[in-house]
Amino acid sequence: MIAAMELGGTKTVVAIGGSDGELIEEYRYPTTKPEETLQRAVKWFSEKGVPEAIGIAAFGPVRINPDADDWGDILATPKAHWSGFSITNALKKAFPDAKISLETDVNAACLAEAKIGAAAGLKNVVYITIGTGIGAGVMCDGRLLHGALHPEVGHLIPPRKKGDAFAGTCRFHGNCLEGMASGPAIEQRWGEAGGNLPVDHEAWDTEAWYLAHGIQSLLAIAPPERVVIGGGVSQAEGLHEKTEKLLIELAAGYFPALEKLPFVVPPKLGQEAGIKGALMLTGL
Repeated sequence: MIAAMELGGTKTVVAIGGSDGELIEEYRYPTTKPEETLQRAVKWFSEKGVPEAIGIAAFGPVRINPDADDWGDILATPKAHWSGFSITNALKKAFPDAKISLETDVNAACLAEAKIGAAAGLKNVVYITIGTGIGAGVMCDGRLLHGALHPEVGHLIPPRKKGDAFAGTCRFHGNCLEGMASGPAIEQRWGEAGGNLPVDHEAWDTEAWYLAHGIQSLLAIAPPERVVIGGGVSQAEGLHEKTEKLLIELAAGYFPALEKLPFVVPPKLGQEAGIKGALMLTGL
């Protein structure tokens, strides 16, 4: 039995399936307090059998280095009650013989989109999600990018759009990419959620501006062959195309990856990218 868990800030998905990403059955429920959220997962898994492997795709920041003493711990987060909670310890206690694999939710989604999704067959891929925050998973030469922590693309600080005096919503950095272009930033800036704004609203030019500058930084640092943008905000009509057009102007012919279009694309796997990627983690 192969099991997987996608632990998000607002919802949790648990599933059983195959290490190739095939979903057999899944269950979705709200993310609440840590103990309650994990107990619900353990109960559901136990009703299906005894997992031999569990792939976890977790919101961050989270310690994903398996050699670290605090492997599996959620680090400093504004989400109440979660800082310092160990996801891996909770699952190891319930299933001591299961092999546990852990990644960020965006790295897991990046893996799935690179293997069976919108970037299938490519080895250098970035997956960006835009919702209550902005996160990104990065694959370089076929391997998910790690470091002292994990990619925190939402906290890049892009140049300001001319005339934009918005302070930003990030409680750490204010005007970082997340602070300027996440769902809450759109709502606070314009007084309406993105889903309520018309396609020709100036909000989308502003959104494309910040996304394009963030992606240009990624082109210079971890050169992707394709960028997949998902999450609720990304569903705005024409946003991918608008972002790509501006990115090409910013790049000024320098980056060869932009010669193969489309470069900025929506996810093929939709809301299933994270949980499919979590299943795939068990096969790495």
